[in-house]
Amino acid sequence: MNTFRHSFRHEWTAFVGFFERQINLYKRYWLWEVVWLVYNVVSVLSIGYLASGLGTAHTAQARASLERTQLYLLVGAVLWGYLSLVFFEIASAVTWERWEGTIEYTFMAPIRRVTHLFGVCSFGVVYGLVRTVVVLIVVTFAFHLNLAHANLAGAGAVILVSTLPLIGLGILSAILPLLSPEKGEQMTVAIQGVLLLVSGVYYPISVLPRVLQGVGMLSPLTGTLSGMRDALLNGASVSALGTTLWHLLLMGIVLIVLGIALFQRAEQRAKRLGLLKRNG
Repeated sequence: MNTFRHSFRHEWTAFVGFFERQINLYKRYWLWEVVWLVYNVVSVLSIGYLASGLGTAHTAQARASLERTQLYLLVGAVLWGYLSLVFFEIASAVTWERWEGTIEYTFMAPIRRVTHLFGVCSFGVVYGLVRTVVVLIVVTFAFHLNLAHANLAGAGAVILVSTLPLIGLGILSAILPLLSPEKGEQMTVAIQGVLLLVSGVYYPISVLPRVLQGVGMLSPLTGTLSGMRDALLNGASVSALGTTLWHLLLMGIVLIVLGIALFQRAEQRAKRLGLLKRNG
C-alpha cells in the first residue's frame, strides 16, 4: 500500500510539473500567444461576416434563415479553433521538447510516458477552453447571437466527451516528430488540414465526394461538430445526443490506448536510432 502511495505521489508530482512547465513556456512567449489569439478571433469574425454578406434579407423568414446559416458557420469556426488548438498543442509535445533542448532529459526521466503525455494534454485542453471562451465573448457581442433555443448542457457534454478522441489523435500525431525529426512536425500540419477538409467544419460532409465522406465519418471532429450544432441550433438534450456521445467516448478510448502504445514503440525506436536530439 505504501509503495502504491509513493508511486502515485511521484507520478502526480510529475503530472503537475509538466502542466506547470507548459504554463511557464507560454508565459515566456506570451506576446506570440496574444498574436495567435487575435488571429483566432479575426478568423472567426471573418466567417461570421461572410454569412452576413451572403445576401440582404427582406422578409422575416429570410432573416431567420440567414441567422441560422451564420450560427452554423460560427459554431464550426469557434469549435474548429478549439479542436485545432488542442490537437496542435498535444501533437507538438515532442517538438516543444526538442526546441527547448529538454527532450533527452524528459525521455530519460524515471516517469511513465502516460504521465508526461497527459500532463501536456491537460494543459492543452485547459488553454484551449480559455481561448475559446474569449473568442465566444467577442463573437457574441459582435453578432448578438440568439441562443434562446440552445441546449447548453448538451453542448457541454459534447465538448467534454469529444476531448478524449482529440487527445488520442494528438498523441498519434505526436509520434511523427519522433519518427522523422526533419519532417514530422510538417506532417502534423498536413493532418490538421485533412481534418479541416473532411470533418464538416464549414459545410455538411454530404457535399463531399463519397471517398472523402467515408474519411469524414472516421473523424471524431465530424461527430463533435454535428452534436454541437444539434445542441445549439436544434436544442438537442444530452439524452438525445446519447448515440453521438457514446460514439465519441468509444472512439476516444480506442485512440488514446492505441496512441500511447504506438508512442512508446516510437520512443524506443528513436532511442535505439539516436533520433531524440536531432534537429535535421
